[in-house]
Amino acid sequence: MMKFKIKSSPVEFCGEATKLDMNFVKSTTEWKFFPSDGFVIKAFALLIMLFATILPANAQQTYTGSDGVEVTIDDLSRVVSIGSAITETIYAIGAEDHLIAVDESSTFPGETENLTKVPFTRNLSAEGLLSVSPSVILASAAAGPPTVVNQVRGAGIPLLKLTADETVQAAFERTRQLGQIFENEEAAEQLIQNMKADLDIAANARSRVAEKPTVLFIYARGANMLMVAGNGTSAKTMIELAGGENAFNSFEGYKPLTAEAVVEANPDVILMMNSGIQSVGGKEGVLQTPGVSLTKAAKKERIYSMDGAYLLNFGPRVGEAVLDLIAKFYPGVELTENLQASEGP
Repeated sequence: MMKFKIKSSPVEFCGEATKLDMNFVKSTTEWKFFPSDGFVIKAFALLIMLFATILPANAQQTYTGSDGVEVTIDDLSRVVSIGSAITETIYAIGAEDHLIAVDESSTFPGETENLTKVPFTRNLSAEGLLSVSPSVILASAAAGPPTVVNQVRGAGIPLLKLTADETVQAAFERTRQLGQIFENEEAAEQLIQNMKADLDIAANARSRVAEKPTVLFIYARGANMLMVAGNGTSAKTMIELAGGENAFNSFEGYKPLTAEAVVEANPDVILMMNSGIQSVGGKEGVLQTPGVSLTKAAKKERIYSMDGAYLLNFGPRVGEAVLDLIAKFYPGVELTENLQASEGP
């Protein structure tokens, strides 16, 4: 029994009570209320409707991917990340708890080793992706092949492609979009500010050097698979951000290395990925590459290597990577105490 005092007149209140199926008994000083079964059911239903309007539902947002496909995301409980830059950014904004799997190119941070791995970005399989029961897949624009992407989408799994452009602005755009998706906009903006701060330091350092070194980037997968970087490559962009000049500017993408071209370019610096230099047997193997021993880079022992994803993926560490490159191109240049430049290759 519930007991309460009222100020309304007995006639008016009892009229309302009839509509709500309530029973009232009047004492000399107060009304006593005995709720009927019908009232309890109606009140319970009213409470359910009330909480349904107050409590937040799963956020549902629609995004347009880099391929022009609109994708609706309403469940972030089982996210698969395809592409090292995307995976690094998800960790950097503190949204890693949503991840259940990443592709094999996603090796940083080390915690990614605890997640299920699916094939590399450009060599995905529908079976591998669907086997982990993702609620959504966030993928680099380079993800493929297209038949696999279509199969996954056809199975009802949202697959959103994010820009794979290898530029600083693309890194900012990707970070902002991931911040929106995971509702971590503040962390995303802070991350962008951190990247900008490092890039500002790099710009200041570039303004204080007189001569630009000519830099040859070699992509290697064994001694018989050697390519050099031209225009439109992430390697060229990074070289220029660090104050260098790319050795080849007469072609797009990558071309096979030839002894004649290397000797003619005569680079001051040779730059490679760690995996590439290891595939040819280290620095000694590079020096045995036709034409390389005749270059200024070889004679001055300026052959360097860096982790491939760190150097080329334009993820959240892009500013740090540029500063590390500057330290290699311009030994002794003054940077800030935040720089943790790598010594040697």
